[in-house]
Amino acid sequence: MDGFRATRTPGGKLALAIAIGLLLTIPLFSIYLLNYDRQSQSREATSSITAGWGSEQAVTGPLLVIPYHATATETVVQNGKNVTTMKQVNRELTLAPEAVELSTDIDPQVRKRSIYEAVVYDAKFGGKARFAFPPDLARTGVDPSQMDFSRAELRFGLTDPRGLGANPSVSVNGQPQRLQPGGGSGGGRGFFAWVDATPLTKKPLVIDFAFNLRGNEALSLSPDAGDTRWKVRSSWSSPSFGGGFLPGTRKIDQKGFEATYNIGNLALGRSLVSTADAGEPTPADKVEAPAVDMAPYVNNNGGTPQSAQISLIRPIDLYSQVNRATKYGFLFIGFTFLALLMFDVIGGVTVSAVEYLLMGAALVLFFVLLLAFAEVIGFTPAYVLASTAIAGLNTAYSAAVLHSWRRAGFIGAMLVGLYAVLYILLSLEAYSLLIGSLLLFAALAGVMYATRRIDWGARREEAEVKSAA
Repeated sequence: MDGFRATRTPGGKLALAIAIGLLLTIPLFSIYLLNYDRQSQSREATSSITAGWGSEQAVTGPLLVIPYHATATETVVQNGKNVTTMKQVNRELTLAPEAVELSTDIDPQVRKRSIYEAVVYDAKFGGKARFAFPPDLARTGVDPSQMDFSRAELRFGLTDPRGLGANPSVSVNGQPQRLQPGGGSGGGRGFFAWVDATPLTKKPLVIDFAFNLRGNEALSLSPDAGDTRWKVRSSWSSPSFGGGFLPGTRKIDQKGFEATYNIGNLALGRSLVSTADAGEPTPADKVEAPAVDMAPYVNNNGGTPQSAQISLIRPIDLYSQVNRATKYGFLFIGFTFLALLMFDVIGGVTVSAVEYLLMGAALVLFFVLLLAFAEVIGFTPAYVLASTAIAGLNTAYSAAVLHSWRRAGFIGAMLVGLYAVLYILLSLEAYSLLIGSLLLFAALAGVMYATRRIDWGARREEAEVKSAA
């Protein structure tokens, strides 16, 4: 083996380093799978923490649903002839409010179980809505004289009614209403009240409402009114705004955030009045959980197209950070092997395949330590601890391999620099490609300059014999 190592060409040494580097891609890929598995376990743990508290909540309404009688024609075949008959059918007119003023105070909490945590919240809703018949009601083909105002329903939709707090209150023109569970005759989830909407024929109905709602991670509102104004306040300092509508004004600082939405009916693309057969669900009955996108601060992809969504995200998703860091594992292995190769080819120090493999294994172990420590103490402290341990281990080992603490100091300084650059790359996601490209360019230029006079096909042993002769 010693004779084989002594007669390896520089090109053969390069091929050996590349082969071992490729071999180390297997454990790197395994770490990627490990991170994915731990992330899946974290999500399951988060679901168990929030079970019974309330899911991601989406709120719709209020909507006023008024039943009415209509005449419908029906054509049937009797004795081979088409016979048209008239019959009375029950239908429902759904009226969205002219304007809604809504305020929400979100009180977030971080709940933990073992090493896992989840963000839950208590949201206090308070608002006022004004209902009135539009001047062009006749265009709907509905005659107010056919409406049964005494059986009107005022509906509020919720994704998960389990999160509804005790004693919600709703009043119509100052008169408290008795609330019922569910979505009324249309089914669905939420709560509703039977109201007498007879005064609507003469003047608008003014609705005052207040309720508390528990949920986790995300809260969204599906506006239906002609003019919706939603003001949200919270002590959470890292919100994500998504859905189809973004706040007109927002303020975010370390104390929390404030956001105000102003959404008009024209932006919704639907009328304030709609009709349907009795029992068909209204928009208040069709609430869906918001699709949460954990990209920080401002994102326009989460939520549903007709909703305004606020997510209470954690600024650092450690599993995403570890996943991104693992993708740079090739950079660490490549630079370290390159330094060893230069000492081998230029410095005259023979580095064996086992020594390449052991130092590469230590570099791969960094990502395992990072994941393990990050789940317990957070990403940044885990990064400092894991990088210090691996840089120290490889520096001490390279001192024995290279027979010089001075050369080992170069390896250690290079690793410290790489870990520092990687942390910057993880922090500055927008410039990570640019910084990484410049770093690789500088490394390639340095290697090309240092090896410009090397004969990659020559054997060191032959060169030594010639010089002795």
